[in-house]
Order: sequence, then C-alpha cells, then structure tokens
Amino acid sequence: MNLKNLNIGSLIKDSVSKNEIDISRICNFLNCTEKEVLEMYSSPSLDTEILLRWSKLLEYDFFRLYSQHLILYAPQSSMEYIQKKKVDSSLPAFRKNLYTKEIVE
Repeated sequence: MNLKNLNIGSLIKDSVSKNEIDISRICNFLNCTEKEVLEMYSSPSLDTEILLRWSKLLEYDFFRLYSQHLILYAPQSSMEYIQKKKVDSSLPAFRKNLYTKEIVE
C-alpha cells in the first residue's frame, strides 16, 4: 500500500471486493445509488461523513491511513516553534510522533 499517494476510492473498492459485499447492501447502507458508489470508487478523496460510513460498513478505520500518512510524510516541527505557538484550542491535542515509522510498517 502506498501511503504517500493515497487514493481512498480504490482502497475502498479493494476492501469491498475482498469482503465480497453486495452493491445493494452498500447502496442501502450509504443511502445512495449504484452510480454514486462507482463514482466513489474512482474518487481520490471522500467527504468525512461518507468515509466514516464506509469505515463502519467495512469495519476498517480508513482515517488511520491519513494519520499514518501524516506521521510518515509531514515535516517534523521543531520544539521551539511548538512552544511559541501554544494556542488554546477546542480541538484535542495529539502528539505527532505517537507511532514511529517502524511501528507503522
């Protein structure tokens, strides 16, 4: 799997075929047409609400792929910059280096 250039639609399509999920079940679960599902398969990105539904249907955390991409390919922030930039936020704070490259691999 190439985490550098994610194409979420093709990854979802692979997961659907691997799990042998019928298109009618997918359409019912996502409340969409077969044409829309096929468009999602060819899409390099999806809306988070749709991706959440796919994650539930396929019982796989597709968001983790993006998290791993950030861990591996986002530039490391210097501690000095982080300390200067401390701003209160309503969002939870995460440590970027929670997983090392070896753990992800």
